[in-house]
Amino acid sequence: MTPTPPEPTPYGTPQAPRVAVRGEAHLEADPELARIAITVQARGTDRRTTLDDLTRRNTTALDLIKTYGDDIATLETGAFSLTPEFTKHGRGERIRTYHGLVRITAELTDFTTLGELTTRLADLDLTRIDGPWWSLRPTSPVHAQARRQAVHEAVQRAREYAEALDTTLAALVELADIGAEGPGPAAFGMTRSATRAFAGADEDTAAPALDLEPERQHIHAAVNARFTLHPPTL
Repeated sequence: MTPTPPEPTPYGTPQAPRVAVRGEAHLEADPELARIAITVQARGTDRRTTLDDLTRRNTTALDLIKTYGDDIATLETGAFSLTPEFTKHGRGERIRTYHGLVRITAELTDFTTLGELTTRLADLDLTRIDGPWWSLRPTSPVHAQARRQAVHEAVQRAREYAEALDTTLAALVELADIGAEGPGPAAFGMTRSATRAFAGADEDTAAPALDLEPERQHIHAAVNARFTLHPPTL
């Protein structure tokens, strides 16, 4: 019978000492996407009139965003509500007014377009703009670059420990990815808000486009690595 090879031990031995190291990478890169949140609102004492106003304003905002074509990476409706507000005094339940809102999210790839679109949306009636939140695409090569750099640092650090013992690395035993993703938009995004609450502005005067400076993105990658060493002479 063929002898069964021994199970590898989870720790080093005098014949195969182990070294465990951590490799990290910190990179900076220009953002690739900018996300804005648009909240369209309507209010009134009549439910149907409020709903009609909300529908019209929502269509106006969507049509405006769609005119920018391929500069819009994604366009999504996140929430819709039409809520009655009751009077605080008096007998019985009486509706005082209705509040309606629609939340829209748009991601853009052209930051020159972003400044113009943000201003035009903020110039609409009862429309609030929040953002932008800057980010990289999930498939951005910067993420892979950070992971490779973290692995290279782990190998280099392990070699330095081996050289301190006057020996060399023998084999890689384990490589564990403990987080190689970039920050989410909420953590490093820059937030600006612009709200126009009431009608009455001069519709023939276009507001100037906002000058927005993209925020550099910080990408972090880290790995844990374990190597075996050739037995050193101590």
